Amino acid sequence: MRYDRTGTPSGKDSAPGAGAPATAAGPAGGPSRRQVIGIVAAAVATAAVPATAAATSATTRTAPTTASAAGVTARSRRLRATGTLFIGTYTSNGGTGIGLASYDTGTGGITGTGTLQGVGDPSYLAVHPDGGTLYAVNERQDGGVTAIALGENGDHTVLGTRGTGGSSPCHLSVHPGGRWLLSANYGSGNVAVHPIEASGALGERTDLVTHTEPAPGPGQNGPHAHQIVTSPDGAHVLAVDLGTDSVYTYRLDDTAGTLTRVSYARLPAGAGPRHLVFHPSGRFAYLANELNNTIAVCAYDPGTGALTPGEPLPTGAGGAGDSFPSQPVITGDGAFVFLANRGHNSLSRFAVEDNGAGLRLLDTVPVGGDHPRQLALSPDGNLLFAANQRSNAVSVFHVDQDSGELAAAGDPFASPVAVCVLPL
Repeated sequence: MRYDRTGTPSGKDSAPGAGAPATAAGPAGGPSRRQVIGIVAAAVATAAVPATAAATSATTRTAPTTASAAGVTARSRRLRATGTLFIGTYTSNGGTGIGLASYDTGTGGITGTGTLQGVGDPSYLAVHPDGGTLYAVNERQDGGVTAIALGENGDHTVLGTRGTGGSSPCHLSVHPGGRWLLSANYGSGNVAVHPIEASGALGERTDLVTHTEPAPGPGQNGPHAHQIVTSPDGAHVLAVDLGTDSVYTYRLDDTAGTLTRVSYARLPAGAGPRHLVFHPSGRFAYLANELNNTIAVCAYDPGTGALTPGEPLPTGAGGAGDSFPSQPVITGDGAFVFLANRGHNSLSRFAVEDNGAGLRLLDTVPVGGDHPRQLALSPDGNLLFAANQRSNAVSVFHVDQDSGELAAAGDPFASPVAVCVLPL
């Protein structure tokens, strides 16, 4: 069984329909009574605000205190403060916009502060290195990327949208230099580059590269670019393509904003590579394979950009076609990797060994929700957030800094069609 781009069982991948209204009714599929109560309560407590209107300041709100989990280290017991949280959704499938919230850095408790409307299907989010601009994909047939100026006290302003030149963009990232926005079009199997202006707004697209080789993998109707990221040293851009079972390496011309392919790595046929994350050393990457339910350690050569995948490892969440792992994240010290498993509704915890060259599965724990689409660590690494698409909620875990053990930080936060979470 395959899942489509919105998480619905399907024989092939599809995206939310183009031209859908920015605000839709509740998600199909029927959340439980408890989830409905949570969503209604959240709606009452967090009024939607237009894109240019003021929302309650995430830096001045304090989340309700929840009981601390056992095993939280001294680093987690520092004087409490609040962080800002953005939540990506599908507005054509029940979401109301980009969720705005704050979180308590000590307890992990989340407090909703409003909704940023006027951005269609913002299913993945990224922030500029200077912290002043938020970027969102518009995962629709006629794909786009939108820039949002982040104002003080929640006064956020939509700066505009540029077309990606492809369909169903599902991932984007900002080049470390802050001058270029990179995006991956899942439906059309290509990657795009947009210049970032001084204001944070986006200029006209400077490049669009389609993955024409190798041939699509088993059961795929073409290339499906799923992620585009820059290597830690900034020398190369890597694009992960589920449809061709490949990872492509490019050089980015920092003046012209164009991509030149220098190599590509093949995964086993039918692996379905989805997302990778680099080790802090920049010499290894860990690649989640959605369709055969594995994770692979990949050697990376900073000089050539060549990625060399190792033998795929089991995730501890069932066999191929059972779990559909979505996203790996790594702790700042490179000691642990966490992986979200959608079918299994769990998080796998791996120890990183041999200076990054190896992974060892430690355990899997329930995610506390249904269909964890994406993971993110808080900036201090003490909290792990999981966006649970089908249970319409964000789960939060305390991360033990010595063992990597995860402990739930209270009940999940109700958020319709939560598919991406970005803690700042």
